[in-house]
This record gives sequence, C-alpha cells and structure tokens, in this order.
Amino acid sequence: MEIRVLKYFLTVAEIGNITKAANSMHLTQPTLSRQLQDLEKELGQKLFKRGSKNITLTPEGMILRKRAEEIINLVEKTENEFFSFKDEIAGDIYIGAGETKTIKLIADIMKLLQKEYPKIKFHIVSGDSEDLSEKLDKGILDFCIFIEPFICDKYNHIKLNKKDTWGILLRKDDPLAKKKNVKIEDIIDLPILISRQAIKKTFENNPIINWFGDNLEKLKIAGTYNLLYNAAIMTENKIGYALGLDRLIKDTLDSPLTFRPLNPKLEVSVSIAWKKNQIFSKPAKLFLEELQKIR
Repeated sequence: MEIRVLKYFLTVAEIGNITKAANSMHLTQPTLSRQLQDLEKELGQKLFKRGSKNITLTPEGMILRKRAEEIINLVEKTENEFFSFKDEIAGDIYIGAGETKTIKLIADIMKLLQKEYPKIKFHIVSGDSEDLSEKLDKGILDFCIFIEPFICDKYNHIKLNKKDTWGILLRKDDPLAKKKNVKIEDIIDLPILISRQAIKKTFENNPIINWFGDNLEKLKIAGTYNLLYNAAIMTENKIGYALGLDRLIKDTLDSPLTFRPLNPKLEVSVSIAWKKNQIFSKPAKLFLEELQKIR
C-alpha cells in the first residue's frame, strides 16, 4: 500500500467524482481508476459504491478513510520532525485539547516561542479525552491537554496551576439565572445537556459523578455533547441546561446566555500529557521546557 495511492483515495473520497479528482491531481481518469481498482484488489474489499455521476464510500471505504488520514498525518509529522533536526529551529507541534480556559497558558507559551523561533507552527486539535488519547497513542499528537477525569498513569504529565469550575449554562431570562449559584435540588428536574466524558463510569475518581452521588441517576439528561459551543446553541434554543465549565462561552451584554457555578463548588484540575519515552523534535522539546517552568 503506497502513500501516493492513499492520497489518491482520500482525494476521490473527498470530491466524490473520479473525473474531477483526476483533474485536480493532474492525472488521467483511466490512470486514477486503475490505481483505485488495484487498491481494492490489494485489500480484498470494495471501497466505493459507483453511481452514474458520483461515487460514495462503502463501510470498508469509510474505515480506510480514517486509517489513511491517520497514516498521511503521521507521515507528514515524521517528515517535519526530521526537518527539525537541522540547525535551524523550525517545524510543527501538534497539541490536542479539550475545551478549557487553561488554553490561555498554552497560548502564552506559543507566543513566546514564535517570537524567538518564527518558523515553529502550532496545530490545535479539539476533542474529548477519548478521541485525543487515541491520537496521542498513535503519535499523531505531541501533547494533549486533559481535564479531569482522565487516566494519567499511562502518560507523563504536568498538572497546570489553574483549575476549571463546573456549573450550568442557561438563558439570562430563565428564573434560575437570578441565583448566584445552583444546587442539586435546583436542577434535578430540569432537562440537562452533559458532556459525554463527564458521566463516564470507567474513571475511578470522576468528580462529576462524585458531586452528584446518588442523584446522578435522577437527572433528566436531554442530551450529551463533546464541545460546549454546540451545547450552548441547544441551550439558547431552550432544549436544555448545559452542564459545563466556566468561561468557555462568553457572558456578554448581547449574549442570551449566562453561567452559574455549582454549589458546593466543583473545581477540576487540568493537565498536559505526552507519551512515556517520547522522542521529541526540537520545537516540541523547547515547548516542553517552557511548560516545565510553569508547573
């Protein structure tokens, strides 16, 4: 399986038309078709459903698309790492991040490094801990910012000196907004939108589950999310009250939403992690050195 052919496959999967894909890559349509047919023979699976004008991926094709993207990303990351071995400090740093105000600390380090080494580039990948852990394990990411709860034993990590506060995102015109904070009894009968990571019982010490205790089973969960911005739109449209972290959605004069912290107060730690025995590129090593100064 050649990298070149995987790139062909991804281009066709994105465009959905072999002729247009061939033109975009300056190939003839028969050449591209033959390459795809050879790939299907090599894998022993049909990758495309061919229609009169467009083609779509089969379930097997969707699996290959995910793997091909990971392979291409890893190849490009490896090439950039070897490029960074030159005397000049240049290259890419890939950071996975959950939604947290603590990203400000990371942005400060980025700004510091870019000022001294303008050829360093940063790439931020958003997601929840499950998605980011998978990418970190595969070497696609150099670092990951994790918010409690997460399993840290498998990684080297630094606990950052800032914490996030849990609370409820709600509309300003809601009666509950008159309160300075919210208790369990205030929300137990309300439709709640909750982070899918926050209610996972696979973590030994999950602060959200511990905070709710036996009341967790009584919650009326209207939906789950992995990015609070999407949950904020649902809250604005009165679908539910979003249980999330403070300062992720700005409480401005023109915003219909506001935030109220939980009572008793619930704060969670934020850590940045990397694989054990990780061999870093020069830019990533410099980034880690700056991180260690703020621990």
